[in-house]
Amino acid sequence: MTEETIIFNSEDLQNGAQGLRFNLPQLGEFVTGFVVRYQDQPYAYVNQCAHVPVELDWNQGDFFTVQKDYLICSTHGAHYRPDNGFCVMGPCKGKSLKPIPVTELNGQVIINIASIK
Repeated sequence: MTEETIIFNSEDLQNGAQGLRFNLPQLGEFVTGFVVRYQDQPYAYVNQCAHVPVELDWNQGDFFTVQKDYLICSTHGAHYRPDNGFCVMGPCKGKSLKPIPVTELNGQVIINIASIK
């Protein structure tokens, strides 16, 4: 792992299950990002609601609704599409989470944080 990438094992990221969090110090001391798997693909975002900059997860790593069809903000209930971060319901409807480039190769989920500012 370099300062520009974060790597997780693919097996640690299951469809609709807990997301994996990571620090984004370039955005601030307490700013995190997260990656989830949805429909067999990994998706990574800055862990901040598009409404107000609070973390989304209810408990650490809990990003999905009970039905596992949307990411949900624990503060105001905004619902985001897991595949593109677009808010479909809640106070930030029409806005989006900030995506982070992610690829999966050879059993590893590789998150490129170099371009995040």
